Amino acid sequence: MTYVVDDFMTRTVHTIGTQSPLAEAHRIMNEHAIRHLPVLEGGKLVGVVSMRDLHLIETLKGVDPKEVPVEEAMAQDAYTVPPGTALLEVARTMAMHKYGSAVVAREGRVEGIFTTIDAMKALETLLTTPQTKAAPKPQKKTTPRKLAKKSAPRKAAARKGARGEAKRPAGKSAAKRPARKAAPARKRSGR
Repeated sequence: MTYVVDDFMTRTVHTIGTQSPLAEAHRIMNEHAIRHLPVLEGGKLVGVVSMRDLHLIETLKGVDPKEVPVEEAMAQDAYTVPPGTALLEVARTMAMHKYGSAVVAREGRVEGIFTTIDAMKALETLLTTPQTKAAPKPQKKTTPRKLAKKSAPRKAAARKGARGEAKRPAGKSAAKRPARKAAPARKRSGR
């Protein structure tokens, strides 16, 4: 099954306007326990502001969070994908560029947001869902020693006759062959 970003995105998206103060962005983030806010102007997406962006701007001298607008802290180049984008593509891009979120939007209108938290929920779902197809077994490495062991039974089989008995050199049969005697034990001399 191929998953798309819509399967795991957060659909209830909290947004903020460009002219809203940083203090308002903080309030929304704290109230809803979120770390990313899409920033809108005239109902269209123009950027995204994160909790990290707010902290960075607020550490600068002379910044009053009640006076400075969100547009001063937002990232204008928000990672945006259309609905229906493959989850693999979104996850790969977020990991490659270390993005904390992907805004899911159609023609500038926000439809959802996919964050690293959503990605962890997706991973949990994928890891706990039974797979319908068995995964292929990894190939075993064959070493020269293993090859020699595998070919040894073939050589023994080639020496056997039609009835499965081992072939004997011509002229010698089991009945004519003398039995072997055990060699007498040697006595040890004390030195």
